[in-house]
Amino acid sequence: MEIPANPFKRALRAGAAQIGLWSSLSSSYAVEVTAGAGFDWLLIDTEHSPNDLESVVAQLQAAAAYPTHAIVRVPWNDMVTIKRYLDIGAQSLLIPFVQNAAEARAAVAATRYPPAGVRGVAGTTRATRFGRVKDYARRAQEETCVLVQVETQQALDEIDAICAVDGVDGVFIGPADLHASLGFLGETANPAVLPKIEDAITRIKAGSKAAGILTGDEKLARRYLELGALFVAVGADVGILARGADALAAKFKPA
Repeated sequence: MEIPANPFKRALRAGAAQIGLWSSLSSSYAVEVTAGAGFDWLLIDTEHSPNDLESVVAQLQAAAAYPTHAIVRVPWNDMVTIKRYLDIGAQSLLIPFVQNAAEARAAVAATRYPPAGVRGVAGTTRATRFGRVKDYARRAQEETCVLVQVETQQALDEIDAICAVDGVDGVFIGPADLHASLGFLGETANPAVLPKIEDAITRIKAGSKAAGILTGDEKLARRYLELGALFVAVGADVGILARGADALAAKFKPA
């Protein structure tokens, strides 16, 4: 049995823009609903949601029947956590709060088996199709996509060095935390911050890495794509449900 290909990683390498949806509902049923919508990728979030390892397994299984690629955002840049999500079959990981090249190297190392890294070896896992992919350990890194998240001014200052780290496939700009770190808590499109985001996208692209971001603002999403961002999430399942429910209720129960 062959190791499954990672179409998302290959698309980024080919320079093909990938449109995604954030998934925080922590429900395999919700993932199955949205996986058939036509997005290139879904982000299964474990940093800011009640997801755990077992619930993510079910969501990966639900997404597997559809062409949408499932990315998992782990809760922290931690080698044990990263190992466990890789073992359950996640091939693309978004690793939050990476501040510099050393932290980016640590993130990459956690996804690589020795001697290239520190990932623990287990033979009978979902990732190996329960031992049926015989050359998994040798080839796993070929299909593993490492995305690191920058979300402070310090991280923006270090983007060039982060992009130079071998094994980093993409750099994701976290707009909410970036705004908060710059004194604009609760905002995601402050005019003082937008030029910094645009500059970051340009620098990431110049560093031969894929740039990514999340925004529910269609105009901003199109602007970021024009600048060369390659993986852009254009909405979130929680927001779609909440705002849709608000709008429906308001039609019959106006404030």
